[in-house]
Amino acid sequence: MRDNTILVKGAEKIGIVLSEKQQQQFETYYDYLVAQNEVMNLTAITEYEEVLTKHFLDSLFLANSIKEFQGKKVLDLGTGAGFPGIPLKIAFPDTEFVLMDSLNKRVSFLNRVIELLELEKITAIHGRAEEAARKEEYREQFDYCVSRAVARLATLSEFCIPFVKQGGYFVSYKAGDCKEECDEAKNAIKILGGRFLQATESYLPDTEIARTFVVIQKEKATPGKYPRGQGKPLKQPL
Repeated sequence: MRDNTILVKGAEKIGIVLSEKQQQQFETYYDYLVAQNEVMNLTAITEYEEVLTKHFLDSLFLANSIKEFQGKKVLDLGTGAGFPGIPLKIAFPDTEFVLMDSLNKRVSFLNRVIELLELEKITAIHGRAEEAARKEEYREQFDYCVSRAVARLATLSEFCIPFVKQGGYFVSYKAGDCKEECDEAKNAIKILGGRFLQATESYLPDTEIARTFVVIQKEKATPGKYPRGQGKPLKQPL
């Protein structure tokens, strides 16, 4: 096994102890990610230590903000190559995950990763938030919706909050200071039945990489007309 100290020690600093099996799962994931990246666009980051830090450890860093993650039901919306969902699933095997992405070829990649790593209680599905959030099997069914997707918080809130059950949480990964973005999203969050709880900025262990987790709690049911279709959350944020 390659020197994965940066991942193992970093995970320990956020309270996650990775077994040998889990470490091997990360190795297998890395190898398959890099191999498939040759034939499809999955990530611009491929160097081993960078993937360990900027994808794997960054994904796990969510556990620094969420303490009762074990045994919950989590949706990773806009998962792409599986971040943060796959690393979190490796670290929390008893937590149920649904990974959703709008590109079929990425979903096929994720299903192969799930198979290679022998993961259970995890599903990768093809879907767009505007459509999936209107389906009974997904709407307000999750304890957490998490997303590393790149979009303004008001837009992401409209996509994500409808999936969260009352009392659950939407957690958005943001880079560095996002106070202005949080302020502009507060109206949207309220309309969608959420309440802004916190935006916590900290650095990934032993790095200078700043990461902010925006935590929103779902207090009331989301009105049925949300999320809007036809690209409106992007073009006309609430």
